[in-house]
Amino acid sequence: MSATVKNNLYQLLFFTNRLYLLLSVNVLLFIIAFFFPRMYNIAIISFIVMIALLLLDMVLVLLRPSSIISLERKASVRFSNGDQNEVVLTLHNQYPFPVFVSIIDELPFQFQERDFSLKGKVGTGEQQRFHYNLRPVERGVYQFGYSNVFIKSALGMVSRRFVFDNEQTVSVYPSFHQLRHYALYSYMNRLNEIGVHKRRVIGHSMEFDHIKPYTKGDDVRMLNWKATARTGNLMVNNYVEEKSQQVYCVIDKGRTMKMPFNGLSLLDYAINASLVFSNVAVNKGDKAGLVTFTEKKIDVLAASNKKVQLNKILETLYSQETQWQESDYEALSVQLRSSLSTRSLLMLFTNFESMSSLQRQLPFLRRLARYHLVLVVFFENTELKKVTEQPAYDIEGIYKQTIAQKFAYDKKLIVKELAKYGIMSLLSPPEHLTLNVVNKYLELKARMLI
Repeated sequence: MSATVKNNLYQLLFFTNRLYLLLSVNVLLFIIAFFFPRMYNIAIISFIVMIALLLLDMVLVLLRPSSIISLERKASVRFSNGDQNEVVLTLHNQYPFPVFVSIIDELPFQFQERDFSLKGKVGTGEQQRFHYNLRPVERGVYQFGYSNVFIKSALGMVSRRFVFDNEQTVSVYPSFHQLRHYALYSYMNRLNEIGVHKRRVIGHSMEFDHIKPYTKGDDVRMLNWKATARTGNLMVNNYVEEKSQQVYCVIDKGRTMKMPFNGLSLLDYAINASLVFSNVAVNKGDKAGLVTFTEKKIDVLAASNKKVQLNKILETLYSQETQWQESDYEALSVQLRSSLSTRSLLMLFTNFESMSSLQRQLPFLRRLARYHLVLVVFFENTELKKVTEQPAYDIEGIYKQTIAQKFAYDKKLIVKELAKYGIMSLLSPPEHLTLNVVNKYLELKARMLI
């Protein structure tokens, strides 16, 4: 159990609203007695009863050792960014009567919660758990402070404060809850329920697997005529899916990735998607790696399919931060040309808001596409989409809608411009990024492009 911080009596004692209400009633009685003397005795009796109840309440609540109330906070040492993380407070009441409890837990300043409190009633000798959830929207270190517990009896005229020294530090990591969620559904064979579409893989590799009866949709070029003649039914050859391919998540950490959506920055959406995608790639037998780049620095985590690789990726993603400068795509193309000796899938997470921003980087993307399979993942501006769907009632509304439609149209032009040079692209809303990336990867595997 947590230790209690010792305080002086005046720091522990708090008068409640109920006491002030009773005092107000007594003052009103004395005022009435000034005009009606017969009410004076009633006012005196009322005042004496109130004082007696106040003293009794103070004796019941205050004349107890500090250990009569104990509290313990249970929170994971790691929080998942962008997800709900549960915190549990367990309170044990050793008062000989039920108490009314109000708990003020000092949350990390990043949450900016100014009026957070939990209320309840705890019986004699009982333990009660108070649950609440926190949703962090940025990675880093979060510091919990003290827990303050205010106790009242049934009289409710005074409350006593207990302060528990249970400071705790937690680290907020990329969304490993999404990773566990996906792994659970994968294990239960229910991925379609969360939007992951299974792709029927028609093998075109050179490694033979087995012969099976022909079914509608099989590639007729794979017909095995000898087996067909022997059995009297159409038979086709099946080949194993290509594995041990190198796939890299390439994350742009420039200023365009600072844009927030639903509390999270675009960088955090890209990081969460990269973690889940890397897990999928490793489970499919491919080698997953990571590249992050800014204006001056490019970090490369070599691709691997070992079990420890996912933890390396998680630790690397934890410390990533955006920069205010525009990232250097020329240096990226040079670095990857020298670092990656074999053709790889590069899942490039970035954001282009206009054609001009794409044109500046297009020569370097084309250079990358000569040696690797490049998939440019950028974000649909959902706020602009809402503006385009709203009706316009005045000139200002028409102007706003026109500008929003112009930016939305630029996104579609970017997709066409990339396709013109043979560069694949994925335009996705931030909240659906993880599912769209996984589905695109499975599609590429099904088409045997990697």
